[in-house]
Amino acid sequence: MALRRLFGFSDGELSRSDAKPCSRLMRHTAAIFSVGGALGFWTLCRLHYGPRITVPRSLRWAGSGAIGVSSTTALLVRLFSPECEPQNIAAYEKK
Repeated sequence: MALRRLFGFSDGELSRSDAKPCSRLMRHTAAIFSVGGALGFWTLCRLHYGPRITVPRSLRWAGSGAIGVSSTTALLVRLFSPECEPQNIAAYEKK
């Protein structure tokens, strides 16, 4: 359930009919941010280990960065996006 109502950002209205459904919005956001997370953590690995870096170590850092950042952004989209409010999810599933 979105936290928008708790913080007073929700007006209780339905989203526009051309808005993306919540599940697709979460999936697209997670896919985009997984690439950024992998690149960011790979860079942090290069900075941390310097010349002692190995391929398995850098892949491990990039994989954990991709998983961590993508799941965090998908959770934030789920909590704060207007498309993920209960009335909008119910309206999309009715069709």
